[in-house]
Amino acid sequence: MLYSLDPVNSAKLQPRTALIVLTALNLLNYADRNVLFAVQPLVQAEFHVSKTQIGFLTTAFLGFYMVAAPFVGPLADRYSRKLIIVLGAIFWSGLTLLTAFTHNYTELLIRHTLVGIGEATFVTIAPTFVVDLFGEGKRARILGVFYLAIPVGSAAGYLLGGYLAPQHGWRFPFYIAAAPGFLLAIAVLFLNEPERGQFDSVKQQFAGDLVPENVAGGVLRKLWTAVYLFWKRLYALVLSNPAFLTSTLGMAAMTFSLGGIQVWMPQFLYSERHYTLEAANLMFGLIIVGDGIVASLAGGWLGDYLLRRTKSAYYLVSAASMVLGVPAMIVALFVTGRVMIPAIAVAAFFLLFNTAPLNAAVINSVDAHIRATALAMNIFIIHILGDVPSPTMMGWVADRRSLQAAFVLPVIAMVVSSAILFYGTRFAPSVRVGDAG
Repeated sequence: MLYSLDPVNSAKLQPRTALIVLTALNLLNYADRNVLFAVQPLVQAEFHVSKTQIGFLTTAFLGFYMVAAPFVGPLADRYSRKLIIVLGAIFWSGLTLLTAFTHNYTELLIRHTLVGIGEATFVTIAPTFVVDLFGEGKRARILGVFYLAIPVGSAAGYLLGGYLAPQHGWRFPFYIAAAPGFLLAIAVLFLNEPERGQFDSVKQQFAGDLVPENVAGGVLRKLWTAVYLFWKRLYALVLSNPAFLTSTLGMAAMTFSLGGIQVWMPQFLYSERHYTLEAANLMFGLIIVGDGIVASLAGGWLGDYLLRRTKSAYYLVSAASMVLGVPAMIVALFVTGRVMIPAIAVAAFFLLFNTAPLNAAVINSVDAHIRATALAMNIFIIHILGDVPSPTMMGWVADRRSLQAAFVLPVIAMVVSSAILFYGTRFAPSVRVGDAG
């Protein structure tokens, strides 16, 4: 007797399988980039460079990552998202393996910038793939799972670098972080790509701006046509969509804060609080992974729960979490002794609590058929105003004053983020809260 898979169970299995695979790839994405933060003192010692130059490695990575997004977004709205994700994962994993051939600061800088281009293909597209698998009322919870990769992947990078680098050299952890990317890229090939916006309340808001089917010319002409349409949509979205604008600017200020803290906190514990490099990375890595798992899931659940009562729930949860983290961050920086580590943990918890609801706010603010383009624009804005300048700015302050003084900049950014998001509550779009997906 032959048995077949229940079609209902199969329908439920596909979205969850895709979510698991893409979350795993996202985790690897953040692990690859955070390994560098864990080994910065060793890189600085070998290449004899300043803290400003070390901070610029991350600035350059995010700069190229940001510039690549406008090219990727429009193509993803027109062509197969799955194929672009696969090619990007193979590209960035291959470059990470090439760390063995970086023997000076310039070579490491070039490697790091090219990895940024590869990772942009994933971060721009994967969230749109994930949200099309589930209904609007579940998106913050689903994105809470997807963005678990930020704390878990970041912690993996810190722990890999902090444990392996002192024993085997700072290059070795990059090989361990890179290898799984090729396997996960193959797994993505077996996923079914969902229909764009299949559960959305509002459809075809900007359908007339999609890349025409009959664009003449080769690949380069189609690429430049897509980029032109991206900038056309950029103008329309920023000027006519305050829901998108306020959520994006609030995220940019949050990204400034989080980016600076991720880059410099291990070195702050190492150089100014006198932990060993391994202990500093272990301590911060455990804080990030523990806080991040709880905060990301709890933030997503709370956002979806409150969405049944107010359409501005995602904005409110994000704004409140940012302002609640400010006192803890101040204590973490300026109070030594036993209270310092718990204060860092509390500040990190509130910073990561808004990850799911704030990303859901951005995604819900635009139509599904231009969502990858909108996320490309979001990436461009949050990085050019956020973690592109913050590591270098903090390094510049640290070279002239101290890392403790430099951490005042992320605290200010947290206050700014909260203010923008509280203002954005009035523009939150209405969505259909149901059980689809």
